[in-house]
Amino acid sequence: MTQQDFGPTVYLLASRRNGTLYVGVTSNLLQRIHQHREALIPGFTREYGVKRLMWFEQHATMESAIQREKRVKKWNRAWKLELIEKDNPDWRDLAEDFGFGPIG
Repeated sequence: MTQQDFGPTVYLLASRRNGTLYVGVTSNLLQRIHQHREALIPGFTREYGVKRLMWFEQHATMESAIQREKRVKKWNRAWKLELIEKDNPDWRDLAEDFGFGPIG
């Protein structure tokens, strides 16, 4: 997949399996993954080491992606864990599928 293949995307990061979770939205998933992995964005994800891509969902418009992000952010933790485990039961860092190296 190239950067052009990614449009508005909702994504869920984790610090580790069953660790700290973060839900975000972006118009450029690969750039945003890079920013999180390199701790370029001050705030929650940098403070808690939340860098692993566990789940993502593409949308036709940024408006629909933002609406979905807001809904998922309000979910309880168990629902977010179910969302991850439904498609990613092994908690693989999906960023590796896009050429990012493993996080130690």
